[in-house]
Amino acid sequence: MDDKFNTASGWVLFAGIVALGASIGSGMYFHADSPEMPEEPGYFIDAPEEGAGEDAGPDLGTLLASADAAAGEAVFAKCTACHTIEQGGASGIGPNLYGVMGTAIGGHAPGFAYSSALTEHGGQWSWENMNDWL
Repeated sequence: MDDKFNTASGWVLFAGIVALGASIGSGMYFHADSPEMPEEPGYFIDAPEEGAGEDAGPDLGTLLASADAAAGEAVFAKCTACHTIEQGGASGIGPNLYGVMGTAIGGHAPGFAYSSALTEHGGQWSWENMNDWL
């Protein structure tokens, strides 16, 4: 055997020993073989059942009567990244929202590519539907 073969073999053995040591060390560090492993990985979050004890809150009429137009304008400023509200305005990433109330859900702006989930939803935009959506 020549000296180069012995050197290469030594480095291969050394790399294998380092990899084996890293595997054993990381297993000890992360407790891979711990009997305390849960059956399902992740964290349990204790949350109430959906619909259980929900507070209905004030009705929509009360909310609309106490609404502040200036505050609504400030909130809608976030929506203008995708939507416009001018009559006859072009759709952007989202459809133009002028006159949307009372129209079909997922069909207000002709030519806009609504998602299949929205077009299959059915119904019309009412104040209650819009409140639930937002």
